[in-house]
Amino acid sequence: MMLKNLRISLVLLVLCGLIYPLTMTGLAQAIMPNQAEGSLITDPSGKVIGSELIGQSFSDPKYFTGRISSINNNAAGSGSNNYAPSNTALKERVEKDIAAFLAANPGVKKEDIPADLLTNSASGLDPDISVQAAKIQVARIAQARGLEPKKLEQLIAEQTEGPSLGLFGESRVNVLKLNLALDQLR
Repeated sequence: MMLKNLRISLVLLVLCGLIYPLTMTGLAQAIMPNQAEGSLITDPSGKVIGSELIGQSFSDPKYFTGRISSINNNAAGSGSNNYAPSNTALKERVEKDIAAFLAANPGVKKEDIPADLLTNSASGLDPDISVQAAKIQVARIAQARGLEPKKLEQLIAEQTEGPSLGLFGESRVNVLKLNLALDQLR
């Protein structure tokens, strides 16, 4: 009986520990190579800049900013705080973020700030913002870079992705890709 249990354990170890993971990795790389490799973005020298699937933190006023991340965009600890709208800590954090956004973006009204710039995504790692969230930052970035706002609006339009499969979600802009394209503007 003990020899039978040992054989079953070894078979399952090979099947579940080697064959299945290698098969799934191979299929993922064949079907979705970009996602399987982590969607890493590199500079011309080959240095990894980031992943288009994980939100990056941009604090320089000459860059577009993404969503709030309660985990500081750390994929190892994904998941946001699950605060109710009535939670005092959430209210204080949102008010602080509104004040900071208004200070960084003069001329913007509190009620015009898109919700996605003030709220976490479920994972805390969302790399995308709404088109409205990108457009509301145009004046600040145009001033910081000495660019015409129309040029930035055109860049946002070029970087806008439609709903997934043409049906699900809303149009969105990947902040890392947008900022990389922004650095290419002259």
